[in-house]
Amino acid sequence: MKRIISGVLALAVLAPTLSLAQQNDPPRSKAAKIQNAQSAAPSDISGKATIMDWPAAEGAQPVQLRAGTNGWVCYPDMPTTKGNDPMCLDAAWQKWAEALMSKTPPEVSSAGVAYMMASGGGWGSNTDPYATKGTPDNEWGHDPPHIMLLVPDAAVLQGIPKHRPANGGPWVMWSGTPYVHVMVPVAPSKHQ
Repeated sequence: MKRIISGVLALAVLAPTLSLAQQNDPPRSKAAKIQNAQSAAPSDISGKATIMDWPAAEGAQPVQLRAGTNGWVCYPDMPTTKGNDPMCLDAAWQKWAEALMSKTPPEVSSAGVAYMMASGGGWGSNTDPYATKGTPDNEWGHDPPHIMLLVPDAAVLQGIPKHRPANGGPWVMWSGTPYVHVMVPVAPSKHQ
């Protein structure tokens, strides 16, 4: 449970906060939150994943909406971000999120997969994992529905573009930081 809690708090760092006037309208009921969280990944993964809800207030603990059996953890749309950005993380990504939260280099010992396949996508910096708004040099923009890949050796990412490509192909996000990973855009999920 500690991993889930710190993972959920780490994910809050990934998404820039917005004023109340700019927040999207996230799912409100427990059933709607579970359904939204499940939309992030293929149903054979999200259907057996633990579903966690974001903390209700800063400093509060996240709430487990449903216990899972497959080691994956999914979260509904983050209420303080622009766009619909539910996500599902495997164990490697959960450890990665803990490192991001503590601002320590992650120990990526195996490949990892995370899903953010619901329509809407999120917004953020392609170069700075801690950016909260766009600047002239942080490649701020919309991330379409995607799969995220972690690899133990970042050197194998050579040759993959480091900028959001206009052609919709994969790109390396946060290159040159300990939090480097591959973003692979996909069509919005239609499997739910």
